[in-house]
Amino acid sequence: MNSTLDGNQSSHPFCLLAFGYLETVNFCLLEVLIIVFLTVLIISGNIIVIFVFHCAPLLNHHTTSYFIQTMAYADLLVGVSCLVPSLSLLHYPLPVEESLTCQVFGFVVSVLKSVSMTSLACISIDRYIAITKPLTYNTLVTPWRLRLCIFLIWLYSTLVFLPSFFRWGKPGYHGDVFQWCAESWHTDPYFTLFIVLMLYAPAALIVCFTYFNIFRICQQHTKEISERQARFSSQSGETGEVQACPDKRYAMVLFRITSVFYILWLPYIIYFLLESSTGHSNRFASFLTTWLAISNSFCNCVIYSLSNSVFQRGLKRLSGAMCTSCASQMIAKDPYTVRSKGPLNGFHV
Repeated sequence: MNSTLDGNQSSHPFCLLAFGYLETVNFCLLEVLIIVFLTVLIISGNIIVIFVFHCAPLLNHHTTSYFIQTMAYADLLVGVSCLVPSLSLLHYPLPVEESLTCQVFGFVVSVLKSVSMTSLACISIDRYIAITKPLTYNTLVTPWRLRLCIFLIWLYSTLVFLPSFFRWGKPGYHGDVFQWCAESWHTDPYFTLFIVLMLYAPAALIVCFTYFNIFRICQQHTKEISERQARFSSQSGETGEVQACPDKRYAMVLFRITSVFYILWLPYIIYFLLESSTGHSNRFASFLTTWLAISNSFCNCVIYSLSNSVFQRGLKRLSGAMCTSCASQMIAKDPYTVRSKGPLNGFHV
C-alpha cells in the first residue's frame, strides 16, 4: 500500500504551487499559466518598445534613451529566458542536467534584473546632472561616455552575481521552478548581505537622493519664475500663466518607472532577506514574490507608453506603418477583390 502511494507521488511533477496541479494534464497548470502569460507579455511589450525607439528619432534626443533601450533589451532577454522554465514545466527535455540549467537560469535573470536596477540609478544621475549643471551637461555626458557606462553596467551586474557559480550562495528564487534549485540550492546570509550592499542599497540610495534634489530644484525654479512674473505683471498690468519646469515633467515619467520597479521588487527583497537570515522558506511566497518582481519587465513598457507623448506618437507611427503594409499585402494578393470593394473600405487601386 505504501509503495503504491510513493509511486503515485513520484509520478507527480514538482510544483511550487501544489494546488495548481491537475491529474488530467499532468503538469503544474497554475505555474505554467502564470509563467507563459508573463513571458508572452514581456517579450511582446519590449519588442514594441525597441521598434518604437527605432521609428521615433525624437526619442533618441534624450540621453536617457540609451539607458531605457538597455532596460528594454535586458527585459526582452528576461522574457526569452523565461521560456526555459515554461518548456521545462511542459515536460520538454532539457539540453543539460537540471542542476546546471536552474543555476544558469537563476544567474542570467539576476544579472538582467540587476542591469535594469543599475540603469534606473544611472538615469536618475543623468537627470540630476542635467538640472544641476545645464551649461556643462553636453560636455560631461557624451555618447562615448554613455556607451562606456552601459558596458560597465553589464560588467558590474555580471561580477556581482558571479560568486553564485562558486557555491557561495543563491542569487534568488528565479530557478526554483526546478526541483534541484528549490530543494538543494540554499541561500547564504553573507552572500545575500553582499548583494544588498553592492546592488540593492546603493541603487535605492542614489535614486532617492537624486530625485529628491531634482524635484526640490524644479520647485525652487518654478517659485522663482512665478515671483518674477508676479513682479512683471504688477508693473505692466498683464497676467500670465506660470509654465511648469520641463525637466520636472520628464523626471516625473522616469520617477514613475523607478517607483513601480521598487514597489514590485520590494516584497521579493524583503522575503529574500528574511529567508536568508532565518532559514525558513515558503514555496508559495518565493514563487509569488519572484514572478511579481519579474512582471516589472512588462510594466516598464506600459508606464512609458502611457506617460510619454513622443513615445505615443512613435507607437502610432509604427501601428500605421504595420496597417499600411498589411493593406499593401492584401492588394497584392487579390487586387480584383479590393477594387470591387471600392474606396469605402479604405483601399484605392
